[in-house]
Amino acid sequence: MSFTPELVAELEILVLFPLDSTKEGLKVHQTAAPPAIAAAKRLHAKGLIDQADGGYLTSLGRDAAEQAQTLLTILTTANTKEAA
Repeated sequence: MSFTPELVAELEILVLFPLDSTKEGLKVHQTAAPPAIAAAKRLHAKGLIDQADGGYLTSLGRDAAEQAQTLLTILTTANTKEAA
């Protein structure tokens, strides 16, 4: 299994969600890039967000967003430490 462009687009949406409040969501506008619109629809179909155009994270979505954001932080930090 590998990261497909579709999975990467979904991860990019997940890392945009604010995790410090459950009252803040995300809106993917119809003028957004087509891959982002499609990713939001897939996340909704998978039960990770409550609306096809964003909305709020579900419980499973919050878990996924936390993991995605943690992974992004680890990989970003690892690049910074390696360059030093």
